[in-house]
Order: sequence, then structure tokens, then C-alpha cells
Amino acid sequence: MSRIGAEIKTGACYDGVSMARRRLDFRDHRRELDANRYVYAVVSRRARGLSVGVNLNPDKACNFDCPYCQVDRTTPGGPSRVDVEELSTELDALLTRATAGDFWTRPPFDTTDPVLRRVVDVAFAGDGEPTTPPEFPAAARAARECRDRRAPGVPLRLLTNATLFHKERVKATLAEFDELWCKLDAGTEEYFHRVDGTRVPFRLILDNLLRVARERPIVIQSLFPSFDGEGPEEKEIAAWARRLEEITGQGGRIDLVQVYTIARAPADHRLGALDHDSLEAIAERARAAGLRAEVYD
Repeated sequence: MSRIGAEIKTGACYDGVSMARRRLDFRDHRRELDANRYVYAVVSRRARGLSVGVNLNPDKACNFDCPYCQVDRTTPGGPSRVDVEELSTELDALLTRATAGDFWTRPPFDTTDPVLRRVVDVAFAGDGEPTTPPEFPAAARAARECRDRRAPGVPLRLLTNATLFHKERVKATLAEFDELWCKLDAGTEEYFHRVDGTRVPFRLILDNLLRVARERPIVIQSLFPSFDGEGPEEKEIAAWARRLEEITGQGGRIDLVQVYTIARAPADHRLGALDHDSLEAIAERARAAGLRAEVYD
């Protein structure tokens, strides 16, 4: 039996927590699973089931520094180089287990809520922006081949901040993905820098979103927190809605707008979650622009 298989069978410990005791739900998005370096599994409230994650940033490198991020960047990460062969092996093993009849009886998957016991996607998302590593194109191809072989019909998704869509190696790789879930947390330059912790020009993000949305439909993912108990101002929400209208008004296609808030402990403890009514009011601005919007609180 492989080391990974042995750990699954015995309920081995990792990160100081027994797999047999760990509960999989959307409040726990740790990237650790077995002895894996890149592939993990979490219950996703937005995907509504078990998401098989691919983390290309175990080094914790990211070109954003969102204050609501759950990643602890005060401790060092692992090597920056991505071993695509190892990634493919890990993904193949987990997807193979996912199709096994006893998958949901094994820790930690046996703790998943019964209504969520389905593999809903393979998602490139992790401890940083997945398009930044030079191995991103090769990793995407390998993941698609593995998905096609082990889980046909399960969508391959990219969760991204869209900062590198203008780069040729990234543009050429987007075709490997069935869906692009693109971050847009702000309507103004000032709030964008505050909520996403970056000096990347906001216009670059907007231009990149429009460029890709003209070629294929995208999903917009927008997280709205509170700062010191105060949610975003009305003028910020109005500006955010105008940005969505600008994309669609110039020929971009948006399949869905995801409006959500903090679900796990953020890096900056001044931030908190918005209530359902506040999120619904934000979503209504997108709906008023003719878009489909869903709330996740």
C-alpha cells in the first residue's frame, strides 16, 4: 500500500489534526490532504459540493495581499518550483478514489454533509494567484488530461485575479479550462487597492476582464467584507455595478456574478462578514444591470 493510501486507511495526522476527526465543510479550507503537495479537497459553498483543488502556490507567493485572505503568510511556504509530474500523480490518485464506491466512508470525506457528497469540480485555487508560476501551462494541460481520463464531465475551473490575462503564456492556457472564475471586489481604484492589497493598476484588471469576456463567458466572483464593522459605501457598490455594465456594454459576457463574504478567519482581524441582507442588496445591483447574481453567506 502506498504512503498516501496508508494514511487514508489509518486516519493519519497532519497539521496536528487527525484526519479521522477533521470535518470537511466550507469553514475549513486547509490545503493539506494526506502527503500531497499540490492537490487537496474542500467543501465549496459556491460550487456546492466537494471541490478537488490544485494549489500551484505552496510557496504562498501571490501578487495580491488581500486582508481577507485566510493564508498565513507569516510562516514560510514550500519550494516555488511546481513538479507537474507529482501534481498529476496526486490528482490522478484523488480522482480515482472519488469514483470508488467507498470514497465517502473514508476520513475525512465521511464527515461531509450528505447533500454535498459529490465531486463538483477540479479547481485551480490555492495559496496564491495560480497563473503566476511558469509551470502554469503545463500544469493546466496535465490536469485536463487527468480530468478527462478519471472524471469526464467534471468542470476544470480557474479561480483567478485576472492580473496576467494579457500575458501570452496565460492567454494561450485559458482554453484548457471549462470555466473562468474571475475576481472583481471593487468599483474604484482606491477601494480596489484597499480590499485586494495590491498596487496593480485597477485599469489592467478591468481591461483584462473585458478582453477575455469578449472571447468567452466568465464568472465574476466578488467578496465584500466589513472593515471595523462597516460595509462598503453605497458609492462603492454603485461603482462596482457600473464596472459590470461596462464589461457587458462593450461586448463582454458574464454568466454569473457571485456575491459573497468572509467564511473563515481572515489575515486582518479588523475584517468581518456582511449579513445576508447586505449581500442581497449588492446582488440586486448586478441583477438590475441584467445579470444573474447569487449570494453566498
